[in-house]
Amino acid sequence: MALSFASLAGRVSPITRRRLRVFRANRRAWVSLWLFTALFVVSLAAELIANDKPLVMQYQGDWYVPLLVDYPETEFGGFLPTTADYHDPFVQAQIAEHGWALWPPVPFSYQTLDMQMMRPSPAPPDGRHWLGTDDQGRDVLARVIYGFRLSVVFALVLTAGSLALGVLVGGIQGYFGGKTDLIGQRLTEIWQGLPVLFLLIILASFVQPGFWWLLGIMLLFSWLGLIDVVRAEFLRARNLEYVRAARAMGLPPRLIMWRHVLPNAMVATLTFIPFLFTGAITTLTALDFLGFGLPPGSPSLGELVAQGKNNLHAPWLGITAFVSLSLMLSLLVFIGEGLRDAFDPRHIQRSPADA
Repeated sequence: MALSFASLAGRVSPITRRRLRVFRANRRAWVSLWLFTALFVVSLAAELIANDKPLVMQYQGDWYVPLLVDYPETEFGGFLPTTADYHDPFVQAQIAEHGWALWPPVPFSYQTLDMQMMRPSPAPPDGRHWLGTDDQGRDVLARVIYGFRLSVVFALVLTAGSLALGVLVGGIQGYFGGKTDLIGQRLTEIWQGLPVLFLLIILASFVQPGFWWLLGIMLLFSWLGLIDVVRAEFLRARNLEYVRAARAMGLPPRLIMWRHVLPNAMVATLTFIPFLFTGAITTLTALDFLGFGLPPGSPSLGELVAQGKNNLHAPWLGITAFVSLSLMLSLLVFIGEGLRDAFDPRHIQRSPADA
């Protein structure tokens, strides 16, 4: 039997309810969370919003779904067995004569070259390209939608990996202390002293970076910022009475760390996540801007920034890149501020409503 909302709410601890209430009281953070979530959900459906293939079509009484299936041009009266180009005037004329097609709101994908443009590229915004085109004739709005999704997914995976490594290493150092902590601190200090951006550029010059390759390289360094926070929380919590009692009862260290110490350490760690997320996006954008990030042609916001710099006579490129990145990063910072307030003990004093 499904649980009602009231029963679910009753299972939430009073301190969690107070944190949620504090977060919601921060209107800027609350609205930013919903707006960022809505934008991300929209970007997940990028293929349904911006695509150079019809969503569904009917031709000579038969139904086709070009979005899911690659049909040859011969299927629509052409002569070539290659995949149909639905922007080809001949194919469009055949479809208009013998059927119909339902197109997405933006009839271009992030890599579609508009061969029917009447203006040289980059072209300014018009009814065909709402945010104009870049210097290769690709729709800017489509690249922004796909680029937003790519940046957020990259940051999500990188933040999750950084969180796992940072909590693991910092927790081991803080809980065991002594030589383990001393040796671990010296090693992490050496690792933190390496010039991350320069190393990424050097490695990218030897290997053509892809999504997962770049993610793995950045993961080698992105978790270091969490170690100090987690280590300090574990050092504080390992001497608390209930942790000492668990140790005296003979519980293994991994169980004590997981059940008793980690929940307290995560309070400070969770407030760090939005800023890790922001750092991942800015690092990816910087590498793409410098040409050492994702492969050429990827829907990258950093590549759009580079195009804006290289095409000062096309201000819509730079403005679009600036607005997109500013909106994304501002929303994340506002969410991070709300989380920081929600986990601040000064903002979650016990109230009569929670008694």
